Amino acid sequence: MKKRKKKNDFIDDGRVIANMNIDGMQRSTIKRTAFDEFGKSKENKENIKLSKKEHRRIVLGAMASYAVFGLIVFGAFALFILFCINVWFK
Repeated sequence: MKKRKKKNDFIDDGRVIANMNIDGMQRSTIKRTAFDEFGKSKENKENIKLSKKEHRRIVLGAMASYAVFGLIVFGAFALFILFCINVWFK
C-alpha cells in the first residue's frame, strides 16, 4: 500500500491576531520583516545625547544603588551569623 500524505489545512498569512509582546521581556528570536505590531510600521526613535557629566552621574547612581543593596544583604548575613553565634549555638 502507498502511504498517504497528510494535507495541512492551516495556512499562515502573517496577520497578527493578538499582541504577545510584554514590556520587560525580550522579543522573539523570530523576526517578521513585513509586519510589526498589528501591521504598523516602526517609528523612528530619537537618540538621546548625554553629556559626560550626565553619563557619569548615571553610572555613579547605578553603582551607589548596587552598593546599598550589597550592604543590606551582607549586613543581614552578618546579623544572622551574630545571632547564630550568640543565641542559637549557646
